[in-house]
Amino acid sequence: MAKLKIVKFGDPMLRKVSRPVDTITPRIQTLIDDMIETMRDAGGCGLAAVQVGVLRRIVVIEVEEGKVYVMINPKIVAFAGEQQDNEGCLSNPGNYGITKRPKAVTVKATDRHGKEYELTGTDLLARAICHECDHLDGKLYTDVQIRPLTPEELS
Repeated sequence: MAKLKIVKFGDPMLRKVSRPVDTITPRIQTLIDDMIETMRDAGGCGLAAVQVGVLRRIVVIEVEEGKVYVMINPKIVAFAGEQQDNEGCLSNPGNYGITKRPKAVTVKATDRHGKEYELTGTDLLARAICHECDHLDGKLYTDVQIRPLTPEELS
């Protein structure tokens, strides 16, 4: 496995729409492993392939240690409720903002073995699913940010 370079805010790559994955190849498997290692090394709870310079619809999420969700071609199919909380991004280190997201979301995706599945997440998992799926469509958390956090709020 290899730690990948994370694309930073300001890079036009982050505004591009990612392409679907048609076939799960050994190269895709390696990318998934490298994304998980990169996410963990950077201290994040989610990472989209576009954030490491690959325009493919792949997301990895780990909001609970040891429980990694690999989502290939994810699509949010339902959402409910509302939450407002602070949010950051591995592509925008050290910056955070208050965003409004659904309290619960249901996503359909394919796992790394080609099996389709459906997952409903609440709270932080719902937030992470929304955040990472937004990346696949060229959207950033600052697009849904209510306001940035002040330095006092960060401490």
